[in-house]
Amino acid sequence: MVSIPADGPTPDRPRWRTQTEPPHTPLRPMWCCRACGHPWPCSTARLLLRTEYEKNAAGLSIYLAGLMYKAMRDLYHLNPHDGQSPREMFERFIAWGPFRRSII
Repeated sequence: MVSIPADGPTPDRPRWRTQTEPPHTPLRPMWCCRACGHPWPCSTARLLLRTEYEKNAAGLSIYLAGLMYKAMRDLYHLNPHDGQSPREMFERFIAWGPFRRSII
């Protein structure tokens, strides 16, 4: 039997919820926010993720890197010719996080 590697983290965060609004989690394979429709992570998701991972900055970076990998794969399959560049994906998923670093 062949072992299939794990697909990465489940895009189920931020876990903060209300009774009246959908969660600010990604809607795959388009990677837009379920609640507001903006590219995920939207500004609200970023704020909620920073709060949720306040004491685990490395965990947030690992979570975001795993989701960036999934998003790159999904978005490439949807649009292989005009998708975001690797730099744009890094800026979208990781550069705003706890270890902020822009590519120059």
